[in-house]
Formats: sequence, C-alpha cells, structure tokens
Amino acid sequence: MSAAANLPAWAALLTAVLVLVGAAVTLIGSLGLLRLGNFYARVHAPTLGTTAGMASILAGSALCFSLLEARPVVHEILIAVFVTLTTPVTLMLLVRAALYRDRTEGSRDVPAAEAAEELTPRR
Repeated sequence: MSAAANLPAWAALLTAVLVLVGAAVTLIGSLGLLRLGNFYARVHAPTLGTTAGMASILAGSALCFSLLEARPVVHEILIAVFVTLTTPVTLMLLVRAALYRDRTEGSRDVPAAEAAEELTPRR
C-alpha cells in the first residue's frame, strides 16, 4: 500500500499541478537552450527555467511530504536555497569566462572591455 493513499484529495491535486507546472517550465527552459542562437542568449533560458521550475516542483514536494509526515520538511527548503544561490552564480561565471574567451580571440560580436567600462555608471 502506498503512503500517497493517506494524502487528502485537494493536496494530491495541488501537488500534481505544482509538479506538472514545474516540469513544463523546466522543459520550456531546456527548449530555449536548443532554439536560441548564441551562447549568451542560451544561458538565460535554462537558468530561469531551472530556478522557476525547481521552485514549483519543490513546493509540490514540500506540500506532499509535510502532510504525509505531519510535520514541515526541511530538505526541500535546503535544496531550494542551494539551487537558487548556485544557479545564478554558475551563470555569471560561465558568461564571464565566455566573454573573456571571445575578447581574447578578437570576436566582433562582443563589446571591447574599454567600451563596456564606458557604459558602466560611475558612483
């Protein structure tokens, strides 16, 4: 017998909706990885899809297991914190490495370092 049989119908429905919405958002972000033209456009879609999809999936998981165990679960919250903090940091590191590579190779598709510094507001 499954423990999910003890889950109320409203919670099972809400959990299913949250998980399906999260999976759809993550899939859309993954499709953006295939459809977008260059590296700089490609890194945004999976990053946003991962973060938003993960939040919805973990909300559904937290709801389900909190009701089944009759206490709040912590591991979903920890997963959400770690993914939310590490995904944007990874995005920035990848983009900076690609920008450095493109500038050293002399690519015309990216602005020069001097032009980028002129556009940066001074404080």
